[in-house]
Amino acid sequence: MHENSENLARFNMIHQQIRPWNVSDSRVLDILGEIPREAFVPAAYRGVAFADIEIPLPSGHSMMAPKLVARLLQGLAIRPKDNILEIGTGSGYLTACLARLGGYVTSIDLDADSIEAASKRLIELGIRNVSLKVSDAMESIPGGSYDVILVTGSLPQRIDRFETALSIGGRLFAVIGQSPLMEACFITRLGERDWSCEPRFETDLAPLEHRLPAQSFVF
Repeated sequence: MHENSENLARFNMIHQQIRPWNVSDSRVLDILGEIPREAFVPAAYRGVAFADIEIPLPSGHSMMAPKLVARLLQGLAIRPKDNILEIGTGSGYLTACLARLGGYVTSIDLDADSIEAASKRLIELGIRNVSLKVSDAMESIPGGSYDVILVTGSLPQRIDRFETALSIGGRLFAVIGQSPLMEACFITRLGERDWSCEPRFETDLAPLEHRLPAQSFVF
């Protein structure tokens, strides 16, 4: 794609895919219009960088479709000084969006090659308020209290470790359930031992690698 065609494709992505999916937050729309999604897409898929599809990555994972990125960013209501934890760096595109919206982003991924490639892209774009680490979130997450946490792979059930890492008033995005029917949930920490969980929409997302095995519950 040439620059003019990429700009047009980005414009169409926002107005034909994202806005119709109930995304109206001006900050989110502006960020998606500014960050070059095409810079994070593998060369073989550059021509469909703005399409309403998941894009395969060399790690075997995929970039989320643009409208899912937009919907989760809007739902998290990220503030300029928020401390953010991203679980699953992937291409680094979502990391870039988070860094532009929030204060500081810590992003972890199991795949060292993904971390290296994402770091290079972020540096090229002048995005410095990030820290990328190779780590397995199912074993541990970086210490601290986070205003925002998002999990880029689906979970079979809610994970206490993630929720207790939220600050009071902090928000967590996770896709929970089993394929093909999962729920995109926004979890808010209301107090020391009090959380709310609001399912917003149905989707289907590849599981978080090294996730905990699904459990069967008897009531």
